Amino acid sequence: MSAIPSVPRSARTRSWWGWGYADAHPDDAECAATGALLPGTLARPLPIPRIADLTIARPAVTPPASLAHLVTGDPGVRAAHAMGKAYRDVIRALRARPGRIPDLVAHPTGDREVADLLDWAGGHDVAVIPFGGGSSVVGGVEYRGDAHRAVLSLDLTAMDRVLEIDTAGRSARIQAGALGPVLEEQLRPHGLTLRHFPQSFEFSSLGGWLATRAGGHYATGRTHIDDFVQSLRVVTPAGAGTSWRLPASGAGPSPDRLFLGSEGALGVITEAWMRLQERPRHKASASVAFTDFHRALDAVRAIAQSDLAPANCRLLDAGEALLSGASHDGSSVLVLGFESATGPVGDRLASAVDLARAHSGRAETPPAGRDASAGSAVSAWRSAFLRMPYLRDGLARMGAVVETFETAATWDRIPALIDAVRTEVGAAALKTTGHPATVNCRLTHVYPDGAAPYFTVAVAGRPGDEVEVWDDIKAVAGEVLHRHRATITHHHAVGRDHRAGYDLQRPEPFALALRAAKDALDPHRILNPGVLLD
Repeated sequence: MSAIPSVPRSARTRSWWGWGYADAHPDDAECAATGALLPGTLARPLPIPRIADLTIARPAVTPPASLAHLVTGDPGVRAAHAMGKAYRDVIRALRARPGRIPDLVAHPTGDREVADLLDWAGGHDVAVIPFGGGSSVVGGVEYRGDAHRAVLSLDLTAMDRVLEIDTAGRSARIQAGALGPVLEEQLRPHGLTLRHFPQSFEFSSLGGWLATRAGGHYATGRTHIDDFVQSLRVVTPAGAGTSWRLPASGAGPSPDRLFLGSEGALGVITEAWMRLQERPRHKASASVAFTDFHRALDAVRAIAQSDLAPANCRLLDAGEALLSGASHDGSSVLVLGFESATGPVGDRLASAVDLARAHSGRAETPPAGRDASAGSAVSAWRSAFLRMPYLRDGLARMGAVVETFETAATWDRIPALIDAVRTEVGAAALKTTGHPATVNCRLTHVYPDGAAPYFTVAVAGRPGDEVEVWDDIKAVAGEVLHRHRATITHHHAVGRDHRAGYDLQRPEPFALALRAAKDALDPHRILNPGVLLD
């Protein structure tokens, strides 16, 4: 085993109010051009918000001298930790209504400092919001209400080292604050990778992935971060603990499962042993077009129930395909990708394409000697996938309401679920705004027994009331999902925005056990109040 040197972080400036890097946001002209696609948007974009325009009160508490070097009350740092990156957060920043800004932000460098900060907070009625990359789109990193004297944002990104690598066991001990690029850069010299690439990869951390049970790169098989966990270390107000590092165990309920998905409400994940893999050397991809979306669903189900295990198997409906540039003729598009570290994958790709063709799919044929990843549909989708969050913020500046939500259900429910969301959420958006809405769908992850549809809703909002419109659309979407027994979230987490749906979904005996765990591990109720339970 070996220790790994740290790597420098990106010198680019993160946007405090919107997605990603500040220099990557659409300019006014691009915002206006994008907004023109939705009837009823503003004539000109809202100005980019300034921290100087916010009302930021002085911190309500002062840390003890022993912790002062870890904590800052800088207004800019505090504002950047006030919210996540959901549409609701972006529009509140644009309207200079960001909600409660944390009193202080702490940057611990190790477990002892995390424990000391929790001890101090518990004794002074200070709520603690664990914070990684801040990319939450469900209200997971903000404080709502006034039940606590003060709020501390606990930023773990100074804890960003790969501490050990076990090359024989292909695993590594990694601090939870490591953002995706920082983590992968430390693994690269060893030819290894975690290969967990959510859309937020650049701006989210290992601890955030674990605390929210994030979905990642793989569309089949190992779809969630859970599948890569070997052991967790967690610091709670009641003490710290580390689960045994094992390939598998049947010894009672898994301690890791208690904290995976706990969203910082039960403890702070500070490090984890993660299963790694060799970096893939063989890749192949293709796209398949369908005129009938329901036939495309059948094709995806056939591929998911085969033993082919594609890394990418994402179905875009006609609207999503048009928006991404993958299709311009009203077709739905299936994007397929295979990869391996050990051998060619062309035969597996060909078999998947054959299954799609058997369901009336039309495969895009790459130029001779070239992989289809260089083809128009696949490359267009990849570019749009990475650019989409920035375009959402551009639409927000034009007064549009843009909501994304995802779910999962069994195959027998998928067609009716998708149809109901399109119809009912579209009708709700029209009713609350007076403007027609665009409701698109794609499948992001697929399983032998079901799939994870991901929906995008875009509509011109009511100027100044965008959050209320968003809330109305969100409520209708949650009701549709519940009625079709589809999960309130497949990989975005519960946070505060999905609490109502989560409360309906979980069995009451489990809720009872979760409350008891909260009481035992967080007796002062300071950890991320309002997430998962009251």
